[in-house]
Amino acid sequence: MASTESRKPFPQPAAGYTQSFWRTDLDPLDSHRSTPDLPKETDILIIGGGYAGASAAYHLFPEDQQGTPPKVALLEARELCSGATGRNGGHLRPDLYSMTATYTQRYGIEAAVEVVRFEISHMKELENLVRKENIECDLTFTRSYDIYLDADQLATAKSFYNFLVDQGLDFIDDVKYLSKEDAQGTTKVRDAQGGFSFSAGHLWPYKLIAGLLRIAVSRGLNLQTNTMVTEIGQTRTPEGLWPVTTDRGIIYARKIILATNAFTSALASEYSKAIVPCKGLCTHIEAAPGAPYQQLPETYAIRLGSGAFIYQISRKDGSIIVGGAQYTYKDAQEQWHNNPDDGTLIKNVENYFDGYMQRTFFGWEDSQATVTHKWTGGMQNILDLSVLADSLPHIGGIPGKPGQFIAAGFNGHGMPVVFLCGKAIAQMAQQSVSFQETGLPKLFETSAARLDPVYDDTLG
Repeated sequence: MASTESRKPFPQPAAGYTQSFWRTDLDPLDSHRSTPDLPKETDILIIGGGYAGASAAYHLFPEDQQGTPPKVALLEARELCSGATGRNGGHLRPDLYSMTATYTQRYGIEAAVEVVRFEISHMKELENLVRKENIECDLTFTRSYDIYLDADQLATAKSFYNFLVDQGLDFIDDVKYLSKEDAQGTTKVRDAQGGFSFSAGHLWPYKLIAGLLRIAVSRGLNLQTNTMVTEIGQTRTPEGLWPVTTDRGIIYARKIILATNAFTSALASEYSKAIVPCKGLCTHIEAAPGAPYQQLPETYAIRLGSGAFIYQISRKDGSIIVGGAQYTYKDAQEQWHNNPDDGTLIKNVENYFDGYMQRTFFGWEDSQATVTHKWTGGMQNILDLSVLADSLPHIGGIPGKPGQFIAAGFNGHGMPVVFLCGKAIAQMAQQSVSFQETGLPKLFETSAARLDPVYDDTLG
């Protein structure tokens, strides 16, 4: 069990604070405060300056705003996008068949397919967004390669893939099966037994979030970084406002959006079983200047065996973002489970990616590739700092707290999910739209029942 100290919301950067590669090119908004003092009151308060908070803020200030815009404040405990979103693997990778197997077994094929289609829709949504708003975030569309090193695990995946094909689902046409020869030849993975490929993308997440918030600030958002929320009052004032205590004073809010991911239970303790803070390791790797290396396809998931998973993207500059390998530290629970401290590395995996490219890929033997950055906050297929007990995000009105909403717990799979979740939660807070009216997958709706989960996927 993590100590009380480690469960505080938004722990301040400790000595040796791990800075991710994504935060090497900082935006002018990184430590921005729209006003010198914290506002005394606001219509809508967003807590969290990552992807969910930024999407909600962006959608609360549409270009075609009718009438007077709402008063909206966004509080981020540290610098802009310094939490999970700024620490992930950069994947925009819908899950067309893998986690779909679990959802199908638990909830049925119809509910599982609804989630898949929702994730796929983000590809076009983000393409349109980046083009419309001219956000420079290295958005790249490509094929992703899901490569299996274990023949039995591949056979199980192939069986479910065949089941989806038999259902006549249109999206499965984009999933191509790769034989051992095809997998090794295309992806250069030394021990590949086979796998699958499908459409995906990758991007610079920090730059996307900075772009969204830059637009929202220009339209009226009051952004307050380095402002830690420590408590939300249990009752509203006679005027219907929620008192929110921060390290800079109290702000009163008519509506609250928790975009707090791993730190949610610190402000809403009812989520302590449903959203569990966890962490892992992600790295940036480069070949030595002038050294030979094989250009690789742009995104990967490499499955070494049951519970052993590595995610990876190849950047245009030739460098690699790679993380995961949870199997190396899974049994050392105190290092990662129920632990939101992103200021320390995980000892059991800290040096795992030294020499990773050389031992994994054909054509990298003489690359002299080295790790240039290591950071915590990314883990296996859990690329952020929260693990969902049932592997599904919590979106909607917080049970028993009128005027409070949540968009959190994206289970390391946020990039193809969060943007439209942020739009939906903004509609709920501003326009009193019901969850059903948002068009989100029904499995995403937060509820009192889900606060005491039937399933517990946090430990695998």
